[in-house]
Amino acid sequence: MLTDKAVRAAAAQDKGYKLTDSRGLHLHVSARGHKSWRYKYRFEKKERLLTLGAYPEVSLADARERRDEAKKILREGRDPRHAARRGRLVGASDTVKSFEDVAREWHALQIERWKPVHASDVITSLERDIFPHLGSMPLAEIDKPLLLSILRKIENRGAIETARRIKQRVAAIYRYANAEGARIENPAADINDALKPLPRSKRYPALLDVGSIRIMIGDIDRAGASPVNRLAARFLALTAQRPGMVRFMEWNDITCIDWANADSDSSDALWKVPAGKIKQELHLRSDEAFEHPIPLSSQAVETLRAVRWLTGRSPFVFPGARSGLKPISENAIGYLYNREGYKGRHVPHGWRSSFSTIMNEQGERELGTDVRLLADRMIIDLMLAHTPKGMSASELRYNRAAYMPRRRELAQRWADMIMEGAIPAKEIINSPRRKRR
Repeated sequence: MLTDKAVRAAAAQDKGYKLTDSRGLHLHVSARGHKSWRYKYRFEKKERLLTLGAYPEVSLADARERRDEAKKILREGRDPRHAARRGRLVGASDTVKSFEDVAREWHALQIERWKPVHASDVITSLERDIFPHLGSMPLAEIDKPLLLSILRKIENRGAIETARRIKQRVAAIYRYANAEGARIENPAADINDALKPLPRSKRYPALLDVGSIRIMIGDIDRAGASPVNRLAARFLALTAQRPGMVRFMEWNDITCIDWANADSDSSDALWKVPAGKIKQELHLRSDEAFEHPIPLSSQAVETLRAVRWLTGRSPFVFPGARSGLKPISENAIGYLYNREGYKGRHVPHGWRSSFSTIMNEQGERELGTDVRLLADRMIIDLMLAHTPKGMSASELRYNRAAYMPRRRELAQRWADMIMEGAIPAKEIINSPRRKRR
């Protein structure tokens, strides 16, 4: 067997030679004095030679360890040369990465395909709920019971949907690690049955008869609130869109209205909600964003003309009172409803239920008198930016603007029903506010 002294003393000769150690390991000394460790073995009945590294970068002790590792690979029925080649191509490290290290690698890889808001939400949720407990642990040490204990902590604070989303993110991190060659069991797989079921979709309080809606619109029109908030509430009722979409609505999103000529034809007026705003409003995680065109009734156009006198210089149609560069607050319309006595009876999001219920029931009553009513249920869903039953995601992407003539008819029909007896929009600007009850 070789000694460190013998290895150091080995000098160049006229031609290369080798110094044998043991169990197939030897030191090769070239004619120029370069020294390298080599391991000779047999695989599939053929003699093979594996270079283990140069001396002195690889010491005698290191060379013996590498030989033993190669012999272990042989016992597993694999060729050590292939394993060494794979290590050079893929990269090998003796350092075991922590869950947090791998999670941040995964996040960095995905970030280009995500919207900034979603990318921030993903890493923030991991930093808040997972890294403090599991971040420093190697992936192989995290099993199902351990992960479940963390997810149940999240559930116990009432964040059931958050627990499910984090489970999905942990599962994706393990899939990424295994794609990189980790070959580790994914603890987030097949554990849905051990989690609390998702709560039923929230049912928002909503008025479901036209008479009550007309009374409410009159109450809000004359309420003790800013004209911008009252007109925003009127526009929300007329379009039945999500409150966040109305809040962030910009003048640039509106087409086919001649603002300088109040008597011009606005029958083609359209509010186009950009794909990015739809994605943010619906918290979409994929790239299935879409532009959402909303036909505007004559009453909706009248409302926009009225509020433009107040907010036309702001990018937002309904800006906040403190700054024209920010929209009205998230709770401005809801607080207005509550102050006027509609708490628990109707909320801003409730207009969607009002519109869907009343228009669908009306269609069912009249079915048979107009063949167009057969498609109205699907068209109403399209108007609300819902996915109609039976329509695929790809079809939905290309059919967002479909059936526009009928959508305009339904939008105008809805506006005519609920605005009967309502005061003109300009009176909301010019008339004094009624004192709060």
